[in-house]
Amino acid sequence: MGQLGVSAAATRAHEEVFGYWASLRPNARLPSREDLNPFRLKRLLPTISLIDFDNNGQYRLRLAGTGLYSVYGREITGCTLDEVYSGPASKYWREQLDKVIAERRPLVGCHNLGWRGSPHMSILWQRLPLARNGRDVDMILGYDAIVGTLSGTTGIRAA
Repeated sequence: MGQLGVSAAATRAHEEVFGYWASLRPNARLPSREDLNPFRLKRLLPTISLIDFDNNGQYRLRLAGTGLYSVYGREITGCTLDEVYSGPASKYWREQLDKVIAERRPLVGCHNLGWRGSPHMSILWQRLPLARNGRDVDMILGYDAIVGTLSGTTGIRAA
């Protein structure tokens, strides 16, 4: 992540969230929501999210930290993916979340905020799968770091 010009603090925060999630994987099983202890990520909670996935293929933000309000300009807790995004942004996020569900592994990427009128800002994001039964993803843990413009930041890579 450092090669993208991302701040050391953003990189450390991503590593911290990923490291915590990875520590919850006994025998390579996916952790569940119940395994998460919010106090372990206390300083990062403002940009943490929990995204429900239901059997109808619908994504709903069960929780969106208070720091995300400034990104979206409103409260998004309880909203579906299509209520938060439209057009290309909705398609982008559905594709990324679908990958997390299908591959049952984390993804990281960077998404420009031009759709919000802030083309000089981006979200360095991380999405981590959660599963009640340890295998079938039913929730996604998200962490977003808001960063300045990163050139060439539309790509995605697997963690």
